[in-house]
Amino acid sequence: MMILNKAGIRPPVDSAAEVGVGPTTTSSRPALMKVGTQGENSDEWLRYLASFGLRHICSDLPSRHYDENWSVESLIRLREHIDSFGIKLEIVPLPLASVPITVADYPNILLGKSPERDREIDQICAMIRNCGMAGIPTVKYNLTLLGIVRSHDAPCRGGAMCSAFEYERAILDSEIYRLAHGTEEMMWERIEYFLKAVVPVAEEAKVRIACHPNDPGMPKGGFRGVPSVLGSVEGLKRFVDTVPSPYHGLNFCQGTVCEMLSDPAKEIYDVIRYFGQRKKLFNVHFRNIRGNVLNFREAFPDDGDVDMLKCMSVYKEVEYDGMIMPDHVPLIDGDTKRRYAYSFALGYIQAAIQMVKHQD
Repeated sequence: MMILNKAGIRPPVDSAAEVGVGPTTTSSRPALMKVGTQGENSDEWLRYLASFGLRHICSDLPSRHYDENWSVESLIRLREHIDSFGIKLEIVPLPLASVPITVADYPNILLGKSPERDREIDQICAMIRNCGMAGIPTVKYNLTLLGIVRSHDAPCRGGAMCSAFEYERAILDSEIYRLAHGTEEMMWERIEYFLKAVVPVAEEAKVRIACHPNDPGMPKGGFRGVPSVLGSVEGLKRFVDTVPSPYHGLNFCQGTVCEMLSDPAKEIYDVIRYFGQRKKLFNVHFRNIRGNVLNFREAFPDDGDVDMLKCMSVYKEVEYDGMIMPDHVPLIDGDTKRRYAYSFALGYIQAAIQMVKHQD
């Protein structure tokens, strides 16, 4: 017999057994990951996100330099303001961004120029400490000389435009070459110098530091003489082992890692397993591509070469418990802030997480 409440509406059912289709099937491993997003945190967008059911976020950059916006008090205000929308501030980006070294705000860390790099590292350490005191559990950052390298835009589904990369068509800024050409071991020395200074601070502050891979994947030796050591899976493996710590890991951009692979549709799942089993996934950028290393274009999550639902199952398998967020969404005509595309991607991620919750 169907039971109605006083308003004449049947209350929601708690299990499939109540509607006569037998028990639901659930995995022995719970789905711990949650939908998140990054970037804009205007009140308007936070209201949209709250209405979508999103409860976790990476904020916009507080400031490009170590100023009042990086004080403990300002970071607490930022966290509490986002909290007021029912959304938890999980990650704050550091001003080590995915831009070419010619326009970077803290360039000397990777250029290896002393004593300037020590002053820059000291400021990055102060930002990490203040995030810890403000109750912000994670920061994300990039270690790139090249920025995000692309060669052109290409049409994708429905006339939207997606960024694309063909190695032979891409051009290197001569100023980047002048500043940054060198060997891979030179780059590893600078990365190790940075990590040995910063990781102990992160451990003390209990703030996880999540590094984004170099986008896109590059051949051994880098891009036309400029090293890009975090542009391969082997480089990322070496990176997470350079200074072992539970507070040192990856802002795992699944799209970027696919751009490193010869056959992303077959290889990406084991890469997720490798870093996931070692608890080095601190955040996930969930995007798809068509193509492979040195020749690809970006895509909507359901319109690329990679089985994104299978990827989500692997995140569940390795018990990843962080955010899964959109990244580099296509540009739809008239959607100047890409909000339509981000909304589509957020809905896709939410549905994918719900799906794997009930998988065997």
